Amino acid sequence: MSKSARKSVLPSKPHGYEFQGPPGALVLSLGLPLVCYLAAFVCNDVSGCPIPSALHPPSLTLAKVKEEAGWPQDGLMGLASLRVSGFVLAYYLLSLVLQAALPGLVQQGVKLRSGARLEYKFNAFSSAMTILLGAAIGTYLNGADFVLWTFIWDNYTQLITVNLGIAFALSCFVYYRSFSVKAGNKHKRELAPGGHSGNLIYDWFIGRELNPRITFPVIGTIDIKAFCELRPGMLGYVLLDLAFVAHQYKIYGFVSDSIILITTFQSLYVFDALWMEPAILSTMDITTDGFGFMLAFGDLVWLPFIYSLQARYLAVHPVHLGLSGVAGVLAVQAFGYWIFRSANNEKNRFRTNPKDPRVAHLQYMKTSSGGTLLTSSWWGFCRHPNYLGDWIMAWSYSLPTGISGYVVKHGSPVMMSHGDMIDGEGVVSGGPMKQQILQGDARGWGMLITYFYVLYFAVLLIHREMRDEEACKRKYGEDWENYKEKVRWRLLPGIY
Repeated sequence: MSKSARKSVLPSKPHGYEFQGPPGALVLSLGLPLVCYLAAFVCNDVSGCPIPSALHPPSLTLAKVKEEAGWPQDGLMGLASLRVSGFVLAYYLLSLVLQAALPGLVQQGVKLRSGARLEYKFNAFSSAMTILLGAAIGTYLNGADFVLWTFIWDNYTQLITVNLGIAFALSCFVYYRSFSVKAGNKHKRELAPGGHSGNLIYDWFIGRELNPRITFPVIGTIDIKAFCELRPGMLGYVLLDLAFVAHQYKIYGFVSDSIILITTFQSLYVFDALWMEPAILSTMDITTDGFGFMLAFGDLVWLPFIYSLQARYLAVHPVHLGLSGVAGVLAVQAFGYWIFRSANNEKNRFRTNPKDPRVAHLQYMKTSSGGTLLTSSWWGFCRHPNYLGDWIMAWSYSLPTGISGYVVKHGSPVMMSHGDMIDGEGVVSGGPMKQQILQGDARGWGMLITYFYVLYFAVLLIHREMRDEEACKRKYGEDWENYKEKVRWRLLPGIY
């Protein structure tokens, strides 16, 4: 095998371990799915958020926890359902068909180590709008009882299970298939720089092949990583939020301003990503990371089910912000989005056409590798301004839940109608047996659930920028050290 052919498959330098190597990969692979289930059971509409036993450890027993958490009568078997699995697989198939059938922008990705470029078709936005149009028609005809919304609410934990199963299956499939990657292959397949350590657990988790693809009859060739990045999980995020809005209306007879805000913000975030779909070609997920359990689980399970926890909370315990509260949350969201989109637009426009009048004035430094690094405007403010804007927006997703936490008390007085407020701190739900949803001694403790996203996202973004920094150091060498002297701060000037 020639040296040039070998470079088309393997990176020229050792990449090293991330996430503390195989032990870290194993802990994350087992622990993160448990977090998804824990959030589903500990914060529920059966007993409270968090469950009462968690607030009173002396009374905590396994039997009590199962009762309060709404543990399925069939035990572990109740976490899965063939019926639910069939509908979810149909949803994935619909996403594949829409990608193939709808017109879209065809664009080449970044240059691979072999010098080749892969071709991508972008129509995630129109695909999502097609599905949402169908959901809108169904909602118009059936209201909050539309089968899609009731299906999501009634089968929430089973939905986690089937998407987890799909992520696991995809990870195993692409790992096994990665061993068929050969140098100089006509399909332009390559291994990821950090995905072939030789350790099975680590490589399965981090992703061994860079851009695995599969060809289906009629549908054609699908880039698995790009498909998972912006299609079933990202749209699923919005569908979950909408199901929670429908549930709140069905139970209380109104939709609170807080859940409207959160659903609007998160939908804006998703639609922005779908509309700007070609921008993923320059992201680390596409250019550097292999596709393994890390990305499969993150795209298909973690993102939709963890990112939507606030709307799920509000579906059970509505919060009314009022005009001043709405204005405050809007200000936080607008500020974060302005930073996020402005910074990303600058970067993408400059990479596409440095002579574009909108970015031609930006200062930059050239590197010995032939690349350029922006050193002015947002990219002179700090090295990762888009991450800063992203984190500020994260606060607007949690702030509408207020000082969260509630307890469910069964058997409310029959003279109270569903939707009636109780002393400003609770509400009566509908159904055969009315329930009081009160904050009580759970007040504040629910923030461990509803503000988890803010803390997690901070850790994620800091870890991601550290990975970015390491990748840039390997790519630019001494030029990166010179760049850091020009742009000193990573995320927040004067602090970090």
